[in-house]
Amino acid sequence: MVLAIPAIIENVLQFFIGVVDMYFVGGLGKEAVSAVGISNLIMNIYLSFFIAIGVGATAIIARYIGEGDRDAAKRAITQSLITTAILGIIFGGISFIFAYPILGITGAEESVLILGKEYFNIVAGPVVFLSLIMVASSALRASGDTLTPMIAVILSNFINAVLDFILVRGVGSFKGMGIAGAALATTISRAIAVIILLVVLCKRFKIHKKFKVTLDRGVQKSLLKIGWPAATEKLVMRVGQIIYGALIINIGTTAYAAHNIGGTIENLTYLPCLGFGIAAATLVGQKLGANKPDEAVKVGILSFIMSTAFMWTIALVFLIFPEQLAGIFSKDIEVINLTADVLKIIAIFQPALSCSVVITSALQGAGDTKYPMYATIIGIWGVRVTGAGIFGVWLGMGLVGVWLSYALDISLRSIILMRRYVKKKWLNIEVNIKA
Repeated sequence: MVLAIPAIIENVLQFFIGVVDMYFVGGLGKEAVSAVGISNLIMNIYLSFFIAIGVGATAIIARYIGEGDRDAAKRAITQSLITTAILGIIFGGISFIFAYPILGITGAEESVLILGKEYFNIVAGPVVFLSLIMVASSALRASGDTLTPMIAVILSNFINAVLDFILVRGVGSFKGMGIAGAALATTISRAIAVIILLVVLCKRFKIHKKFKVTLDRGVQKSLLKIGWPAATEKLVMRVGQIIYGALIINIGTTAYAAHNIGGTIENLTYLPCLGFGIAAATLVGQKLGANKPDEAVKVGILSFIMSTAFMWTIALVFLIFPEQLAGIFSKDIEVINLTADVLKIIAIFQPALSCSVVITSALQGAGDTKYPMYATIIGIWGVRVTGAGIFGVWLGMGLVGVWLSYALDISLRSIILMRRYVKKKWLNIEVNIKA
């Protein structure tokens, strides 16, 4: 719980950064909202790669922290930061030069693309800040520090909100910058978060001493080995979500509105899961590094049990007050009723969601990233997307059918992942950068 609580708070605050941005941008009109939306679609693809490096860094750093080898941990931290910085600079350069055609892939209207380019250039150009946040936070968590990333997000959140208020709408004689102001607020707040995280890493691991921008073959090989399945998993998920969303749009406007509201509410339950998952990944890696495999197994199961207990509480709220929760986001009776049906389905698969998220993180913390990738490919493409087409469209069950396919996907993945976990083959995966 000591590791999980700050991670949960951090994830919830990350969610509210998006809510605050959308609140201020929402006052600029629907084109501005759509412009931010299409920009985030592309940013989420970039994020998949940064998360993958973070997953690899977590597995390696936690293992060496548990082993008591701080020099190897420092080496892994430095190389992870160099790798993600290089990738962030490359993505940033491409985004700045080709912003319009990249955003054009989304199929948005020209008015949205023009605003989108203005926002995207400012947010995606310096995307290196986001890449460094992801990996620096992962490195600190892997060392057992979930408090510093939480503090960085709290400060970033506050700065972002203040700057949004000033830069988007303006204050006094300053008339504001509109959507560009929102982008600038996000970028500045990220830059400040990066400074905080890097200062702490430098103090704790002395990574600034004898620092050289050189690629260490041993570390890079391990990062690639652990990271590429995690990147593939996230990309498969993102593409699947795009197709899944397109199916819902075709069902109708009411269904899409209810889906977005249901998804927003579900995100609040998903975030605590991520917190327990972060704790599981860190502790599993550290226990394996300390040569305590039995304890590694136990901490993963304990994290899952605690997460599931938390999720059951939320599930009861969804079952008892679905209409009231939906009513917070919409006054349309049809949308409220459909969202309520979705929330009841979400409530039923909360334990499966807990298992899927926490056990995936535990396996990844041990360096086992391939099995979660296989489970995601099977779940997303074999069940969720296919099931959405069959239940939602072909059988005419609409949004309820789509969410049933989601529930089946999560349930199947939880079974596959738990089976892998209890068989304990992941205990034998080696994480070695000393080659």
